[in-house]
Amino acid sequence: MPAKPRSIQAPLISAPLLFWYDAHARDLPWRAPPGAPPADPYRVWLSEIMLQQTTVATVRPKFEQFTARWPDFASLAAADETELMTAWAGLGYYARARNLVACARVVVERHGGAFPGNEDALRALPGIGAYTAAAIASIAFGERAVVVDGNVERVVSRLFAIEEPLPGARAAIRTATDSITPDLRAGDFAQAMMDLGSSICTPRNPKCLICPLSDQCVAFRQGEPDAYPVKPAKAVRPQRFGTIFWAERDGKVLLVRRPPRGLLGGMRALPTGPWSESSPGLADPPLAADWRMLDTRVVHVFTHFRLQLSLAVARVREHSNAGEWWPVADIESAGLPTVFAKAAAEIRRAT
Repeated sequence: MPAKPRSIQAPLISAPLLFWYDAHARDLPWRAPPGAPPADPYRVWLSEIMLQQTTVATVRPKFEQFTARWPDFASLAAADETELMTAWAGLGYYARARNLVACARVVVERHGGAFPGNEDALRALPGIGAYTAAAIASIAFGERAVVVDGNVERVVSRLFAIEEPLPGARAAIRTATDSITPDLRAGDFAQAMMDLGSSICTPRNPKCLICPLSDQCVAFRQGEPDAYPVKPAKAVRPQRFGTIFWAERDGKVLLVRRPPRGLLGGMRALPTGPWSESSPGLADPPLAADWRMLDTRVVHVFTHFRLQLSLAVARVREHSNAGEWWPVADIESAGLPTVFAKAAAEIRRAT
């Protein structure tokens, strides 16, 4: 059995942390100031979905664009999914965008356009898991909830020096987080933990000497905060290969819509052949043409595999109904997912 984390009195964590947060909270467009009434649940939810596996710097401009176009549940529920997917481009994990619309429609149809305020009801909504439900309940409704994202996970594993490797340690980390979460200002506490992990208790070279919790941190006293959280041995990502086809006609390039389900589902993209364990060469081009392979390659790393793409180009004269012809000079506005945007930039440089 893993060792139980030692006990730390909750006020010894919450009081100095909230004092620090009142002075150093990040100014983010989805947040209410420290000590203020809770933020708009719609904006909290949207930001939490966007921030999954994505940085604040990337999310901030996208969030502002989204809320300008779709400011509430009703407008998002009525959104055109193709337009939404285009606006989502660059944030990755595209199933989240589909779940946004699905969730907004359920909120409008079943909840009168307003979020329910408890974790269990929130978890019943599309795309909302345990973490997101806790974050919304805490930050948007002021409810006491145990909020553990990657930053909180790191802070708590160091505070308690939890020695079990991830992911097995997550139950102990949640229990430890529960033990220090206050009843009052729970939303501010959750955001303070996130900010502490982002700015001070960083993955490498944490700034322990200015940390408001260093007096209570076991890892700091041990002199090895970088050792936590304990990581499992890295698994080797499988390698896959594919080919991207760039068919150009009269200053326009052929784009297609990927199938609605699956990786990058519903997104506008450059045509590709199969993604397989060996190079597929020119298999399954979008149309017959005199294809020429470029010497360069594009590499993109997905969560579960690494993809190396060859680039095939052709000038074509015939019209094709296989997709849409997009102006090459305006390709940046097509909303291509990152892997295809990288390929388009490389092809334009090479041709």
